[in-house]
Amino acid sequence: MRKKLIIAACLACASAGPALAQGNGTKARPPIDYTILHAQVILDHLGFSPGILDGREGQSLVAALKGFQTSRGLATTGKLDARTLGALQPYRSLRPVRQLRLTADTLAGPYVSPMPKDPEEQAKLPSLGYSRPLEKLAEMFHTTPEVLVELNPGGKGIGVGAEFTFPNALPASRDYPADIKPDWRKTLNDLNVEANVPEADHLVVDKSEKVLKVFDKADRLVAQFSATMGSGHDPLPVGSWKINGADTNPKFHYNPELFWDAKKDSDPAMLPPGPNGPVGVVWLDLSKEHYGIHGTPEPQNIGRSESHGCIRLTNWDAARLALMIKPGTPVIFQE
Repeated sequence: MRKKLIIAACLACASAGPALAQGNGTKARPPIDYTILHAQVILDHLGFSPGILDGREGQSLVAALKGFQTSRGLATTGKLDARTLGALQPYRSLRPVRQLRLTADTLAGPYVSPMPKDPEEQAKLPSLGYSRPLEKLAEMFHTTPEVLVELNPGGKGIGVGAEFTFPNALPASRDYPADIKPDWRKTLNDLNVEANVPEADHLVVDKSEKVLKVFDKADRLVAQFSATMGSGHDPLPVGSWKINGADTNPKFHYNPELFWDAKKDSDPAMLPPGPNGPVGVVWLDLSKEHYGIHGTPEPQNIGRSESHGCIRLTNWDAARLALMIKPGTPVIFQE
């Protein structure tokens, strides 16, 4: 009964239909659970990122709940238990979904489709942009194209003036620092990144939990993001490092000598910037050579895939983290 309180005000504006049976006999994905989506939206706003806003249970939501529970002095169950729901109650006015009309600016490209797989061919492009408007809209609202289709049944056309339903990833503030570059300001706006963020004193990347934790000067956990880190070929470099600085909307120097899975005849290439580039929208350079914390073109795979040793976050989480850190911020990698 307690779970219903968190979404009582929003059920009238959204409902989920039953999952369709799969023709091949496989189990269909469960429908969007608006209790879960509401909790995900609140956690996302508070900086305890549940990864994709999709209204479904999963490891990223469990990690986000544990982070939030730790920050509030609750038992770290990783569940939407009674005490956790009580702690989320003050934020219940944050609706789980928003209906918005698409604008020309929202739908503006550039788009790249199809995206060539060969880095040498990618280097010839002006940007590594989204493949289509639906992909851009999904990242803007911290979800996937598939979830947007579920939220907007009936084959709605994507065009200026069309009304769409989105997970409520709209930030409370867009008051970004006055000295940031215009192109980075646009990226922050496009990704609906919250401007009112805590200042990081130090970061902890925890391999066992698959998260990046942000602590303040009092050693309090103030934010947490699901992360992909390392692999058998490129293990997480356990130890203490520092952030040298941030490169926003970065180009990427592809050096095949640094990639164990590169083609033997590959040549080095300078790839253009873009959200679908290898490091997404931002690169936080680490004092460990060739290592960084960065975004990704595949947000749905965060915490579920391997990396070439670096720390991957969703583009929107990486951008939010970039607002929290400064050169010299300590980073601890632990297993």
